Amino acid sequence: MRAIPLTVTAVAAALALTACTDGGDTAAGGSNGGSADKSACQIGSVSVEIGPASMAPAAGDTGEVPVSITNQSAPCTLDHFPGVTLQQGDTSAAVHALKGAKPQKLKLAKGDSASFAISYVRGKDGGETSLAAESVKVSLPGSDSTQSFPWKYGPVAGTAAENTPDASVSAFQQPGD
Repeated sequence: MRAIPLTVTAVAAALALTACTDGGDTAAGGSNGGSADKSACQIGSVSVEIGPASMAPAAGDTGEVPVSITNQSAPCTLDHFPGVTLQQGDTSAAVHALKGAKPQKLKLAKGDSASFAISYVRGKDGGETSLAAESVKVSLPGSDSTQSFPWKYGPVAGTAAENTPDASVSAFQQPGD
């Protein structure tokens, strides 16, 4: 795999560019415009769990990390993709939506659940093109809140084309979809 080094400056620039959204693209992102939507599911009103993962055992292998959301409160809506950011110290890198994925608008009653997956290509330990992520931040569409979890799945490979992690986030799904 051909990749260029992920430097703090390049990752910060990539993050700044990927944070821009017109609300109509397929970039993964939480708030879609900055203001919280009152009907949107909110971190704190839903429980968020990560894993157990299908870890990528070696550099170049693909792993998948499931993320489950259960509504603990009043009915709410998931409308777009979840926001996912990988963190390594002061460096953060946004994870894009899976190419070709179409978001669904899901309504969750109290007790209902939905899930999505973070797919990633494992990078080489200590590799200059790898992001040795320490944590992952999750946000929900229409919400400004995030929840952080430890990233226990090894370094994430970088991509040459976009200078971002070789990772993607799927659309939300409900059980039975």
